[in-house]
Amino acid sequence: DWSVQATVSLMLSQNLGDQNISIVAEEDSHTLSNPESSALLLTVVNAVNGCLSEAPRFGLQGPNKALGSSQILDAISKCNSNGGPSGRHWVLDPVDGTLGFVRGDQYAIALAMIEDGEVVLGVLGCPNYPVKDDALNMCGQRGHDVRCELPPREGGCVMYTQKHISKAWMQPLIHPDKRLEWPNSAKLIRVSSIDDPAQATFCEPVESNNSDHSFAAGVANNAGIRKKPLRVHSMVKYGAIARGEAEIYMKFARAGYKEKIWDHATGVLLVQEAGGVVTDAGGRPLDFSRGIYLESMDRGLIACCGSRLHQKIIAAVYASWDSSHL
Repeated sequence: DWSVQATVSLMLSQNLGDQNISIVAEEDSHTLSNPESSALLLTVVNAVNGCLSEAPRFGLQGPNKALGSSQILDAISKCNSNGGPSGRHWVLDPVDGTLGFVRGDQYAIALAMIEDGEVVLGVLGCPNYPVKDDALNMCGQRGHDVRCELPPREGGCVMYTQKHISKAWMQPLIHPDKRLEWPNSAKLIRVSSIDDPAQATFCEPVESNNSDHSFAAGVANNAGIRKKPLRVHSMVKYGAIARGEAEIYMKFARAGYKEKIWDHATGVLLVQEAGGVVTDAGGRPLDFSRGIYLESMDRGLIACCGSRLHQKIIAAVYASWDSSHL
């Protein structure tokens, strides 16, 4: 997480020509700054310098020489913005789905740009999510949890979009011995056309500590969803809907849990520009203008491949809510 955050912070500052850009991100440098963390800091410094040395392969300018620990710590510390309703803010989740990363499952690197409270740009790197069709369902399964055992030399994908263009793209990650060459096998992605819950594939988080699986199961039953849920780490769930491999993503937070903007900004925009719909569980748009949290969110969030299916899921939420509070 620290290495990715430092790398993205440095590359944004250097290539956008602005050393004072606003970045909202998950990590801080306090732990790394402690004397007892010197070995860990050295590992981070080496990882960042190794990554930055690859910048020319992507048409980017890296530093002229290896960076020291103070420069790396400074890059991490610069990601201290709280966002808000005005101005431009980059939003970064350096490793979304850390448990998935540790397990060799799905994880993502997510970067979004928010202008005056609206998400306007999103990039989602998914190293364990191949570009092949139906990759999520073809991945090896452990229970209902999705895990990909990638063949040697086969990589994942990166998806990206921009607000108000109604288009999103996907391309394979750059092979280690190649350079970025546009269009680099980029292709348009689009949400599924399925609007029947009985045929829909439903995604939810793997962990139940901040997501109410039992309520989601009730909603699925009331909506007529027949398939068992695919439990997937990270914003790969949003990516699966954007590229048409799943139709529904539901998450209902447990009491006291507040969703953070870096866990959703990129994924929400991807789904919307690929033709889908994302709201809270009451049917209202998500508000990214209130700082690092998605404030005033009604019960949870619903992402669907289209408006007709979305309306059916929202209706099932209300029916399930009413029956659970009788």
